[in-house]
Amino acid sequence: MKEARKLGAVQIGFSGGEPLVRKDCVELIGTANDLGFYCNLITSALPLTEKKIEECKEAGIKHIQISFQGSDKKTNAKFGGTDSFEHKLAMTKAVIDHEIPLGLNFVLHRQNIHQVTDFLMMAENLGAEFVELANTQYYAWALHNRDKLLPSQQQLVEAENATNRFRDQHKGNMNAIFVAPDYYEKRPKKCSAGWGTTFITVTPEGDVLPCQSAKIITGLEFPNVKNDSLNNIWEKSDLFNRFRGTSWMTEPCKSCPEKEQDLGGCRCQAFMLTGDAYATDPICDKSPQHDIIEKAIESAQTDKEESQPLYFRNTQNSKKLAVMEENS
Repeated sequence: MKEARKLGAVQIGFSGGEPLVRKDCVELIGTANDLGFYCNLITSALPLTEKKIEECKEAGIKHIQISFQGSDKKTNAKFGGTDSFEHKLAMTKAVIDHEIPLGLNFVLHRQNIHQVTDFLMMAENLGAEFVELANTQYYAWALHNRDKLLPSQQQLVEAENATNRFRDQHKGNMNAIFVAPDYYEKRPKKCSAGWGTTFITVTPEGDVLPCQSAKIITGLEFPNVKNDSLNNIWEKSDLFNRFRGTSWMTEPCKSCPEKEQDLGGCRCQAFMLTGDAYATDPICDKSPQHDIIEKAIESAQTDKEESQPLYFRNTQNSKKLAVMEENS
C-alpha cells in the first residue's frame, strides 16, 4: 500500500471474494486510511456485524458497497447460495445508521431483471445514496451460464424503462445507474479503463494484475509483490506492457480510427470467446468474430425455462439450489 501511494494511487478497494474473511481486514483499512487512501469496502455483508461496522468506521472506511442477488428472500437465496437476505437488509440499515456512505449493487440477469422496480424501491426505503443496477457481464464464470443469464432485448428495454420511470417519479438523493450487458453494445469498453493505465489488483497471495480476471488468459506470467516492487511491476513488467496502448494491436483494430476510444476492448473477453487475447473484442461489430455475439443475442430472444440448472463455482450452492427447486 505504501508503494501504491508513491505511485500516485488515491483510492483503494477491499474486494474479493469476500474481503472480511481476512481477520486483518479492519487493520488493513486503518493502515490504508493513515496512508491517505480513500477506502472502499465491497462486501456481501455476510460477515458484517454491528461491531464490525463500528470498527470499520473507526478505522476510516469512507464507503461500503453491499451486493444483492434478488429483491426478495427466495430470489436472493437462489442466486446467492445463502439464506442471507434478512441479514443483508439489517447490515444495510446498520451502515446507514452509522452514517457511512453506502452503495447497493444489484446483480441483474434474465432470471431477476423483472425485479428492477422492486430493487429500486427497496434501496430507497433503506436510505441508500447510490444504486448500481449491474447486468451480469460474461467475462469469467458467468460465461458458463450465459445461455441461462443473458436477458432478451425486450427484457432490457423494459428494465431500463422501469429505471427511468423510477428516476422521474422518485427524484431525490438516490443516484441510480443502469449498466447494460456488453453484448448489446456495438463497441466494446476499454479493458479496465485501459490495460495498465488505471487499475492495479493485488491478490491475497501477492500476484499483481491489471484487472481481476487477467488470470484466465493462459501464457502470461504474473509478477508478485514478494519478488519485485510495485513500481517496477507497473512500469516494466511484461504483463502490464503486453496490452498497454495500441502497438500490440492486430487488424482490424490496428488501422481503426476509433482504436484510441476503446483500445481494442476487453482482453479477457477476447480470449475467452476466441482463444486469442490479441483478437478484437467480439463485442465490436467490426470484429471478424462478431457472429459469436450475434448468435448469443439471438439465442437470448427465446424464452428459457428458469429451472435450467446453473453452474456454481461453489458446488455446495448447486446442491442447495437443486434442493430449493425440488421443494418449491
